[in-house]
Amino acid sequence: MTTLYDKYGGFATVSKLVQTFYAKVAESEELAPYFSGINMQRLMDHQTKFFSEILGGPVTYTGNELKIVHAAMTITPKAFAEVADLLEEALEDMNIGDDDIETIMEIVDGLKSDIISSDNK
Repeated sequence: MTTLYDKYGGFATVSKLVQTFYAKVAESEELAPYFSGINMQRLMDHQTKFFSEILGGPVTYTGNELKIVHAAMTITPKAFAEVADLLEEALEDMNIGDDDIETIMEIVDGLKSDIISSDNK
């Protein structure tokens, strides 16, 4: 079975997707404050590995658990929705098929409880 990772060109495509996504995030008034003082190159490296893994690639994400990483960020449902919207736009920009975008967005939605701050649920 071909994975989404293989279907769309592997690591190079995932890397470009992550770069496209974070360019959109940087322009978002809602999200930019969450990334103030963050080493974006390091973050994009982690995200590229993370997305590679969830898309079925051979790359193994070895970062901290999502809940731990996001706990101190007090991420709101509104901010999560903005991230999801920008990710969907980035996927569309990369010419990912509609059915595959839906699959990816379902995976992302399944991570919501680990990302949104318990204070904001």
